[in-house]
Amino acid sequence: MVEKTIITPWDVDEQMHEFYVPEYIETIGYEVLKSYDLSVSSMQCVTTKPDKGGAIWKIETNKGQKSFKLLHRRPTRSLFSLGAQEYLVDIQAARVPAIVKTKDGVNYVEAGGKLWFVAEWIEPLEPVTKDLEGAKHLCRALGEFHRLSKGYVPPSGAEVASRIHKWPKSFKKTLIKMDWLRTVANAYQEMPASQSILAVVDQFEEQARTSLERLNQSKYYDLAKQGNQFWGLVHQDYGWSNGQMGPGGMWVIDLDGVAFDFGIRDLRKLISGTMADLFNWDVTWVREMIKAYHEENPITPELYDLLMIEFSLPNEFYKNIKEAVYEPELFLNEQTTQLIQTIVDTDRTKWPVLEEIQNDWKGV
Repeated sequence: MVEKTIITPWDVDEQMHEFYVPEYIETIGYEVLKSYDLSVSSMQCVTTKPDKGGAIWKIETNKGQKSFKLLHRRPTRSLFSLGAQEYLVDIQAARVPAIVKTKDGVNYVEAGGKLWFVAEWIEPLEPVTKDLEGAKHLCRALGEFHRLSKGYVPPSGAEVASRIHKWPKSFKKTLIKMDWLRTVANAYQEMPASQSILAVVDQFEEQARTSLERLNQSKYYDLAKQGNQFWGLVHQDYGWSNGQMGPGGMWVIDLDGVAFDFGIRDLRKLISGTMADLFNWDVTWVREMIKAYHEENPITPELYDLLMIEFSLPNEFYKNIKEAVYEPELFLNEQTTQLIQTIVDTDRTKWPVLEEIQNDWKGV
């Protein structure tokens, strides 16, 4: 019985096609679509998250192309992101895909222990160019998204996702993981990447410790007191694929992971990720990206200070090497050795840039 089936993550092997989804999930999907006033002629899977149990289909209907999503998070958490999407479209007229209501006028259908929903398929959508102008487009769209998300009140029953008061805990976690990495590298000294970790973990641990001290001495706690609605939402997975040029300007898509937080967290991720792609921190790019964001969602000097502190964390090392703690025998290979060297080389170029831009917002 479809009603009693619980959707779980699935394995994918090399024989399966790229966007394989188990048949039982597709069966549930077709049942879900009966709740909509739509005649569906085809259903094509375009993205899967097999390790988490999520998928997206492009469906052809009598009312045009639509996006059909199986959200992998807890239903109460998905309720939060769906409420945000509705708020951004209906109240703020943001360039975010509109949700298609069911026959009963609801945003979603719950089935298989997950939430499913249908949204408008925006076309054409084109990624911006991978140059500074493209990066500035992304930053302006991100700033606009953050500004328009302010004031969002989650629907009744939704799990409130907020990271605003969690910065100290997040910084501490980064610091603690450095010691874990040291312990793992010492325990697996015969593995190729262990000596590379041991050679650099002290410097990254010191960076994390200094960043935490700076956070505690900053205006962070005063800013956090202003609360969720004041600061609005962050995307949490924003980049060159989730911000695209479309009808009327830049569109922000895939809002499934939104949470309350300081918008500069998204901006920091976008900038540091872009610098990692360039293998070098470029002061012009960083300055121009921050300015482009500021045009749409003004950054105060106190917030700029917080952005500088976020930059000072060993973000790329932590993000890319923390897996060693969970699967050392698979992860501590020669490829990781090369990755560590790339991260260290790129990190070396970060500090002169941060020093140069540190005082850009003084007196603003």
